Amino acid sequence: MTDWRKHGAGGAWALLVAAALGLIVAVAAGQAPPATRTVDVVDQVHGTAVADPYRWLEEPGSSEVQEWAQAQNRHFEAYVARYSELHATILAELEKAYESSVSESIPAIFGERYFFSRRTGLQNHPVEYVRTGGWDKPEQVALDPNTFSTDGTVALDWYHPSPDGSLLAYGKSEKGSEKSTLYVRDLAGGKDLPDVIPNTRGCSVAWQSDGKGFLYTRYPAPGSVPAGDENYYRKVYHHRLGTDPQQDPLIFESADKTDWPNVGRSADGQYAVLENQRGFARNDLYVMPLAGPLTPTPLAVGLDALFSADVADGTIYIMTNLDAPRYRMLRTPVTQPAVAEWKEIIPQSQAVIESFDIVGGKLVLNLSENVYSQLRVYELDGRPAAEIKLPGIGTVGSFGGRHDRNELFFSFTSFTHPPTNFRQDLATGQAVAYWQKRTQVDPTKYETKQHWFASKDGTRVPMFVVNRKGLELNGKNPALLYGYGGFDVVYRPMFRETLFPWLDRGGVFALANIRGGGEFGRQWHDAGKLDKKQNVYDDFIAAAQALAAEKYTCPDKLAIEGGSNGGLLVGAVLVQRPDLCRAVVCQVPLLDMVRYHRFRIAELWTDEYGSPDDPAAFQWLYAYSPYHHVKSGTAYPAVLLTTALEDSRVDPMHAWKMGARLQAATSSGRPVFVWTETKAGHGQGKPLKMRLKEQADEYVFLMTQLGAVPSSPQEYSPPSQ
Repeated sequence: MTDWRKHGAGGAWALLVAAALGLIVAVAAGQAPPATRTVDVVDQVHGTAVADPYRWLEEPGSSEVQEWAQAQNRHFEAYVARYSELHATILAELEKAYESSVSESIPAIFGERYFFSRRTGLQNHPVEYVRTGGWDKPEQVALDPNTFSTDGTVALDWYHPSPDGSLLAYGKSEKGSEKSTLYVRDLAGGKDLPDVIPNTRGCSVAWQSDGKGFLYTRYPAPGSVPAGDENYYRKVYHHRLGTDPQQDPLIFESADKTDWPNVGRSADGQYAVLENQRGFARNDLYVMPLAGPLTPTPLAVGLDALFSADVADGTIYIMTNLDAPRYRMLRTPVTQPAVAEWKEIIPQSQAVIESFDIVGGKLVLNLSENVYSQLRVYELDGRPAAEIKLPGIGTVGSFGGRHDRNELFFSFTSFTHPPTNFRQDLATGQAVAYWQKRTQVDPTKYETKQHWFASKDGTRVPMFVVNRKGLELNGKNPALLYGYGGFDVVYRPMFRETLFPWLDRGGVFALANIRGGGEFGRQWHDAGKLDKKQNVYDDFIAAAQALAAEKYTCPDKLAIEGGSNGGLLVGAVLVQRPDLCRAVVCQVPLLDMVRYHRFRIAELWTDEYGSPDDPAAFQWLYAYSPYHHVKSGTAYPAVLLTTALEDSRVDPMHAWKMGARLQAATSSGRPVFVWTETKAGHGQGKPLKMRLKEQADEYVFLMTQLGAVPSSPQEYSPPSQ
């Protein structure tokens, strides 16, 4: 997802548009969208006639479609060009924010080497560094993705060091496609080995202890399966360095082409843990020794639950939501792996267990209660040992260490707390903040509140609201409401430099933790998927209404935004409640839910949405499918739809068809734009300069459509008492 957006309003606007509606209508009249032809296509789907007048836009390789997309880009570029001074100002602000900032991850330890990443200033990609012999030793560059291409469009997708850290298995892809090729870098020589393995999208790797081979996941080569199926049939193979990857023996495969196996090396390095994901609410769990025959031993197979595990000193530690929607911890000897032998050591509580690690002979758990983090330490038998004090209410971004060292690293952040990395000695409890992100922001000038509101069915839903202290709650402040609501994903308070220029202009930012995510465990997720997906949209609508009721904003000053599944969210809300807001930013979205499963990797998502091939699922999908509920003559908000040609997850046809239909249908006089990025994908690996330019584009759209055009951020002065 993209960074939280900014624009402004309130007592410190540098320039106000006297007649906002007149401006918008004039702009729309001066910039008619490109003409889009229609076709007479009506499908009979389970007895329902489904019209698809823009079916021809499903062919990205067609010259006519390419010309249409280019014309749509020019349409949006012409709009942004009308506000070139504003665009330049915003872009300069964004670049200034990044020029003075440094971002750094916590380290991952392999042998005596500490690997971490750092992005400095306007670097397109973070650089991977290594320190050898201790965390206080000098650092060296391990891998610099900024050298992969001149324009930053070749990205480092992932990397996995060998047990002693001397080798790196890593993947890179072009134009954000995430279609990785695996390479192996010898850090001592600074060069890649001859081993090159294609078709390793989102690859997981489990190195063997000798550092001469690894288990890894790979997809079929194009042409070896029916067209389109190369995005499925992910399998686990074993590779020994210096051998032909095409001869790599198969270790694991599933009969279901949409299953998603992953492998990882255990904490003690003796085992591989294999998780075979079956949708987004279930997986199967296996272990196998990394020495000797590579034969997976099943731990939990065919159960309606999620499992993750690690192994240390002959014991398997398991986190699961089996009979515990908010998760619990269990353990069992490696010699007795059956579920019936598992012993519960940490029961379910009010907090959701999000993840765990074995560090210094203890269990470290990252928990979430009411969408903010807690970090607790337990003995290996489940007895509480310590609760790590965090700087405040916020988010533990990552944590970890080695199972045989007392050295724990963790990061903390919030909307108003810059990312801070800590190193804690688990033996003494002493913690040191060794790094904090440099920023020009004074966090004391801002405030975050968590509001709870009632959804349509009475369910209480939380929402974070961020604004500058002293903001007058007069119901007239521009506000940006963000949401996702799906796939068990949780969006948390996170520090974003690009948020503060928005707040400094008197703007409000809100993050709604709606159903469909994992904020409160499996029940929260289940309540927003399949036939219950409408709950997600009802929650988001209620969030917007709560912002107005609390006098933060009003419909005429509200914008909503979401990407991917969040793009589906704002698309559905757009057609269900066009009166709810003034502007919509809909990024890399799913919008045609009758045909979504036919494109890219979308069959993976039928567990979340349901398959339109199933008559029952079709009924609920068609009931909310945004593309099919656009109505001619409706006064829709201003809309900016963004997509990308190289998106290997969500097909551009969704944004293209929806944009064409909205342009033909809307009666509001507010513009509908469709922007297609030609050198990017779903978002991963996008170079920083491209992201900043896109943000500036979006801010111009939002600021002008909300009726106020600030030329620069101003100091906000609270109203006199």
